[in-house]
Amino acid sequence: MSSFIRGTVVLMVAVFISKLLGFVFRIQFMRIAGEEAVGVYMTAYPAFIFFLSLVQLGVPIAIAKVIAELQVKGQSAKLSSVMKTASFITILTGIVFIPACIMFVPYLSETLLGNSASSTTLYVGIAIVPVAAIGGLIRGYFQGITRIEETAWSQIIEQFFRIILITWLLPYLLVNGNTAMNAAYAMGITFLAEVLSVLYLLFKYGQQKKRTPKEQEKSKRFPLEPLLAIALPSSGSRLFGTFTWFLEPIIFLRALSMSGVTAIAATSLYGIISGVLIPLLLFPAFIPYALSVVLVPAVSGAAASKNTKKLKERIHLSLRLSALTGTFAAAVFYIHGQAMAESLFHVTKGASYMTLLAPVFFFYYIQSPLYSILQATGDAKAGMMNSVYGGVAKLGVMFILASQPGLQETGAVLAIGFGVLITSFLHIATLRKNKSTDTGFTIFALPYAAFIMTSIMRPIFIPVGDSGLLIECAITTLFLLVILILTGQVKKSDLFLFRRLLSRH
Repeated sequence: MSSFIRGTVVLMVAVFISKLLGFVFRIQFMRIAGEEAVGVYMTAYPAFIFFLSLVQLGVPIAIAKVIAELQVKGQSAKLSSVMKTASFITILTGIVFIPACIMFVPYLSETLLGNSASSTTLYVGIAIVPVAAIGGLIRGYFQGITRIEETAWSQIIEQFFRIILITWLLPYLLVNGNTAMNAAYAMGITFLAEVLSVLYLLFKYGQQKKRTPKEQEKSKRFPLEPLLAIALPSSGSRLFGTFTWFLEPIIFLRALSMSGVTAIAATSLYGIISGVLIPLLLFPAFIPYALSVVLVPAVSGAAASKNTKKLKERIHLSLRLSALTGTFAAAVFYIHGQAMAESLFHVTKGASYMTLLAPVFFFYYIQSPLYSILQATGDAKAGMMNSVYGGVAKLGVMFILASQPGLQETGAVLAIGFGVLITSFLHIATLRKNKSTDTGFTIFALPYAAFIMTSIMRPIFIPVGDSGLLIECAITTLFLLVILILTGQVKKSDLFLFRRLLSRH
């Protein structure tokens, strides 16, 4: 088995375990802290990610690329100097941006978010930034030397300790009636888990460094230009993505306040949507994500060799499998999503929005493979712009609809779905322009039709609610599988095609 396939398998397992542990963390957090504290935490979290993106400035990506190139050239002795230069850049950006972020917090919490209770949580989040930045540098190093195990284990360690701390430590720290401190304690738990994860990475980095050949003669520090030439362009798209996420809770809360919803109610609702409903909807998304990782080099190789048959086969298989995953997820969450959210997270409101989001999030499942295929076929810039248009459209529609007294939170939920649709359809339209891929809307329309048929026919032939939740979900899954088999969308040959995709050519 090649190192690439081995790394991909490790990544698939790691992403699944990490998502599963993150899912358990959210369940425990909601049950222990309550909806309002989760809302405060979730409104502060996008700001923390944006602050981290400012400090990192794309340097981890640059480290991975530069180190990979040095490895190929047999210049492993220079890896240490690369890390020193990257650390220097990160320290410099931290000195510039972290004080600016601290000074920005009062205006962000009181004016933009309209909820001063989030300020303490934001300060704790800023304390995590330098620790997470160190972890990002080391993860970039391990990615560059194609060792995914260390990164995978660090993510699992972080999530595992978050669950332990949220379950046994947070209950002792909770203060009745003090939502601000409860949310800050939760962010503090994230800080502790991040520290443990980074300590593990530092330990593994130290071990790896001992095995790396030393430079024979004292060399100059690795130049800034190669790192910055990669870091700055790559940071642009990441910064925009994190910035739109940073704006989302601001626009969400401001629009709802204009429609008459109180800040506390709006914050709680945002916590339910972003901390419960969307993570629940995206839990099975590790499958298309792993597929996209496998297929980028596969599609790139087929495109480079001008093997049109192989190119079409790999693209169609990846999109079919992603669409089928989205079909099962959409059907189960549309029929049982509300019951799952109420049962697992003990939420008292907002769970009904699963029926609005589930049909739309089918298209989220095909976004990652579509974007990866666009990257592999030379349309990366178009794919990035599609994401930009989707993000801007979501925020604009959210402000317009959520500020209407007759729509309020329903308008915000519709806007989230609208953003997913815009990005997905633009990706599909871009891919259709490439004649060599021979891809159209039909490949997604047929599985979506099966989802619609299941949503209509399942309650008619087998009433919903007569059995336990797990059995109900299994019945819906089998019902949909039968429809997919009868309509020829699931075939025995699919398994052999997937095995061929993973084989070495």
